[in-house]
Amino acid sequence: MTRVSSPLPAEILTVSALARSVRDLLEHRYPLLWVSGEISNFVRAKSGHMYFSLKDETAQVRCVMFRNRGQHLDWEPREGLRVEVRALVTLYEARGDFQLGVESMRRAGQGALFEAFIRLRDKLDKEGLFDPAHKKPLPRYAQRIGIVTSPQAAALRDVLTTLARRNPSIPVVIYPSQVQGEGAAKQLSEAIAAAARRKECDVLIVCRGGGAIEDLWAFNDEALARAIHACPIPIVTGIGHESDFTIAEFVADRRAATPTAAAELASPARAELLAGLIQARRSLLRHIQSALDAKAQRLDSLAARLQSPADRLDAGAARLDAARARLSAAFALGRRDAEWRLSHAVRRLTAAMPNLGVLQNRIGQLDIALRRATPQRLAMLAEDLARSSLGLAHLDPAAVLERGYAIARTPEGSVVRSSADLRTGDRLELSFARGAAAVQVLKPQ
Repeated sequence: MTRVSSPLPAEILTVSALARSVRDLLEHRYPLLWVSGEISNFVRAKSGHMYFSLKDETAQVRCVMFRNRGQHLDWEPREGLRVEVRALVTLYEARGDFQLGVESMRRAGQGALFEAFIRLRDKLDKEGLFDPAHKKPLPRYAQRIGIVTSPQAAALRDVLTTLARRNPSIPVVIYPSQVQGEGAAKQLSEAIAAAARRKECDVLIVCRGGGAIEDLWAFNDEALARAIHACPIPIVTGIGHESDFTIAEFVADRRAATPTAAAELASPARAELLAGLIQARRSLLRHIQSALDAKAQRLDSLAARLQSPADRLDAGAARLDAARARLSAAFALGRRDAEWRLSHAVRRLTAAMPNLGVLQNRIGQLDIALRRATPQRLAMLAEDLARSSLGLAHLDPAAVLERGYAIARTPEGSVVRSSADLRTGDRLELSFARGAAAVQVLKPQ
């Protein structure tokens, strides 16, 4: 806790300083807290701020809720209403009034109801009552629809109007029950149990109009939730407005935003059914006509194939005669083709046969020519050989050496062709026509 320093006894304070000191003391001593009481002297200013007193049997305190806080309320505060406010204790210095600066406000008991709602929701959720696996599908074509609600409820009129508009031929059974106040939850559970025993409906609509959490509290009853879960008939709920949620809606097989929407979910639209029937009738007629056409065509084909035995024998004999004629014609054609190919081959063989007399005469002529040409060819080859031998003799290095020439080589065997390649003292080897000699260069020139 924060302590606020107090002035010394001898210190003299101004009114403003005192008021400010008291305000600081109050705001530090009391943080945001919840206060309950009854609204009195309620005034909403043109600025949107709300001024009122909160009182009980023995005391009251002035309150102010500024516009930026009050605009979030989804209900209208009024004189005499019991509320719970979350406020900051402060002092209005201008008048020295002790007051509460309200941050939020709710109707008395709403917080406790909401906490009870959360506890029951979590409990049933853990037990699996909300599991989608337990949800029963709604019948596509309901034969009879049951409604669990109050006979005086406006929601009943909305549901009946919707059912009459969508499909007036569907019978409706009403299971009357109180939907608000003490005993409502028990009556709702009994009505659902009665519908389950009587087994006269394909689907049940549990509905009522909108209201505060207190008005809808009967639908947050645990016994009612278990009755809905145990009911073998699919249940559609349409409770309150779209923003309202109750335990019964969590357990139900389908939740609708409003009673009217619940009626639309539970009932097939007559117009849609008629349109579907017309479409199915047209499709069926098309299939029947198509099947009849196929059968008629098949019948015509079978009738065309149906003949007497004599007609079938005559037809077979005619086909046999035709086949015999085609075979004879094919045989004759094949024989003529074979004869032509044989004569053509004989002509080609005859044309390719050699003339032996001409060939023998030609061989004799070639033999005479060969005998004449052989000596002449040998003489020509001998002359060519003599000319070649003479040319080789002129090119023979030994013949050059016979004329007095010598070949000079270095010790490495290289032929010396110029005196410029020699140096004084170089040793050379001279080759002659017959024999060789080693010499030394005295002076190259």
